[in-house]
Amino acid sequence: MIRPIQITDLPVLMALNENELGYQYPEDKARHQLQSLLADQGHHFLAAAVDDQNGEVQGYIHAEVYQEIYADTQLNILALAVAEKWKGQGVGTALITWLEDQGRQRHIAGILLNSGESRASAHRFYQNRGFTLVKKQMKFIKKII
Repeated sequence: MIRPIQITDLPVLMALNENELGYQYPEDKARHQLQSLLADQGHHFLAAAVDDQNGEVQGYIHAEVYQEIYADTQLNILALAVAEKWKGQGVGTALITWLEDQGRQRHIAGILLNSGESRASAHRFYQNRGFTLVKKQMKFIKKII
């Protein structure tokens, strides 16, 4: 079952971020970020895949509306994580399908995402679901505070 993410999901989301995506972030900051994202549901899409029998969160997806002046509006996947024990059981596909449905309902042209170069299995997953590699790029960050 796919359902909206709730603030009570935060511990599981943090574990998924660390174990599946390699991201660690302080819980107090993550809580603040999640509260802010949940309040902005017109721009951010957050959903959890949940086991129908016991309610266990199997994975989650977070995407945002991505608008530019040089291309059609798209959804940008910021995170897609599935717990190791649920991989290969359709959880990631269900989350992608949910996001596609959200986009179609809003007449959004497509979905884009970035994926680390070393994540070959993730790349196969996306390609098997109709995503096309369009370019390789570098990521730059500048801290300002």
